[in-house]
Amino acid sequence: MEKRRIVVGLSGGVDSAVAALRLKEQGHDVVGIFMKNWEDDDEGCTAEDDHRDARLVADTVGIPFYTFNFVKEYWDHVFQHFLQEYGRGYTPNPDILCNKEIKFKCFLEKALELDADCIATGHYARVRFHDGHYQLLKGVDPNKDQSYFLYTLGQRALSKAVFPLGELHKTQVRELAKSAGLPNWDRKDSTGICFIGERKFKDFLQGYLGTKPGDIEDPAGNVVGRHDGLMYHTIGQRQGLGIGGPGDPWYVVGKDTDRNVLLAAQGKNHPLLFAPALSMSSLTTCSERPLALPHRCAAKIRYRQQDQACTLVAGAGEGQWNLVFDEPQRAVSPKQSAVLYDGDVCLGGGIIDQPLAEVPAELAERVERVPTR
Repeated sequence: MEKRRIVVGLSGGVDSAVAALRLKEQGHDVVGIFMKNWEDDDEGCTAEDDHRDARLVADTVGIPFYTFNFVKEYWDHVFQHFLQEYGRGYTPNPDILCNKEIKFKCFLEKALELDADCIATGHYARVRFHDGHYQLLKGVDPNKDQSYFLYTLGQRALSKAVFPLGELHKTQVRELAKSAGLPNWDRKDSTGICFIGERKFKDFLQGYLGTKPGDIEDPAGNVVGRHDGLMYHTIGQRQGLGIGGPGDPWYVVGKDTDRNVLLAAQGKNHPLLFAPALSMSSLTTCSERPLALPHRCAAKIRYRQQDQACTLVAGAGEGQWNLVFDEPQRAVSPKQSAVLYDGDVCLGGGIIDQPLAEVPAELAERVERVPTR
């Protein structure tokens, strides 16, 4: 194997630690970098602990360790967008934008300035060169595959990306960390959004967005409760609505952002929770080649969802696309990502604009022409 200079993003967690360990054991020239993306003077932020653990890992593995400060870049290119969309009542995924704008742009460019051949992270994903271009593949552990969060990576980023954990299962990663004596081998995996830390999500957001109370209406337009802000609720949510009374539990089935009204209905499988299709925009492909339309593929509309058979077709306007599913999908959430797959290969994805309550006849006709593979 060719020896390369590889800069590894050390987060303080066990995954990135084992990524660095494996590369070091393979004989590469490995440098550990901690990315400081958030000011850690707020109560509940774990950045200081993360930095300490990352440094301990670097010392144990025996690699140089440095810190890159991307606080301004993160605020400008990730957090501001996050706040803007939440302020409009939507719930975007900041981790996807962080990978695009920080880890595989700012971090990559900085690493290349240090004469790195490539960068590595602890993501459970794979990259291969096939048919003249780089492909992003799912990680082999179906419970940890993180290709969903990486779908925006284009050819340049993929050509410089190494994912040492792509062929491993999480249990193997823990075992490798323990046997190597890594100090964080049993550290609990982080969950949620990185900059919120141990704080409650709603409490954190209220510090920036405050509250924007409004009515909760049932499908008939009756007011059944009140909400503190559309941004604090997600499609399909059951907990925290504060609606009592007889019958089945209440679920969020939609948002009327123009009227600041949260829409709720009773029953986990209420028809309003399901959509046969969705509209999407900002479509990107990992190959940077346009997909021939209509295109038969599979999609995930949330992380860890099973692949859902669907057809990608052109939308009504420029820069618009539609996904028509073989089976109606539950809780389609605007501003989340729909990520496309062909087996293990991630094709790319886009931003969900809205669910479609029905498939227009002209759209259905185009879908029917596409043979099922």
